[in-house]
Amino acid sequence: MEPLKGSQRKYLRGAAHHLKPLVMIGAKGVTETLLGSVDLALQDHELIKVKFGEFKEDKKEISAQIASSTQSELIGIIGNIAILYRPHPNPEKRKIKIP
Repeated sequence: MEPLKGSQRKYLRGAAHHLKPLVMIGAKGVTETLLGSVDLALQDHELIKVKFGEFKEDKKEISAQIASSTQSELIGIIGNIAILYRPHPNPEKRKIKIP
């Protein structure tokens, strides 16, 4: 996946505004189960929010770790919520069209 431009990131942040967090990071932190949940959510939705219930002070590092582990792109962090994006591998099945 090629890196997104600033305008594309802005578009995706706007598109994510109405979404509810699909994955919560709890006391156990980043586990294989959590990464599997994020991967599955990205496969189904392409654009997701991950909420930090714990580890709020390390959210930048953890978000980058999750993004690299799931081959997604970290769009931004707003408060205690990270926004991740990964386009569907099949261009015909993509739900989000980036300008």
